Amino acid sequence: MSANEDLLQILKDALERDGSVSGRRMFGGLGVYSDGTFFAIITGGTIYLKTSDAGRTRFADEGSAAFSYTTKTGRTQLTSYWRLPDRLLDEPDELQDWARASISAAREVAAAKTPRRSPAKAKRKKPAR
Repeated sequence: MSANEDLLQILKDALERDGSVSGRRMFGGLGVYSDGTFFAIITGGTIYLKTSDAGRTRFADEGSAAFSYTTKTGRTQLTSYWRLPDRLLDEPDELQDWARASISAAREVAAAKTPRRSPAKAKRKKPAR
């Protein structure tokens, strides 16, 4: 098992009573889902959890940082995924609380997004007669 897969198992164990947790390969790491909701990224042996604006303080107080990547233009792009404090890997109950908050934040964002219609399915105005 790789370090990323070991971390996925830790999340699965912490959330075993909360539903299905699965990982899918993406961008050289793993995207982590709870019952279809994307709530975490595992890459380079590090877990990053989705957070809300209000939840960022909790991560910042722990000395955490946002997941970032470099765009094609060379600009650094920050995300709403923050590094899980390492100490939580040895605190399953607290890890569960943080992961649940992450799932909740991800679900709130998903619910706030309006469904997009494909251009082909968009209603077209009928010509005036």
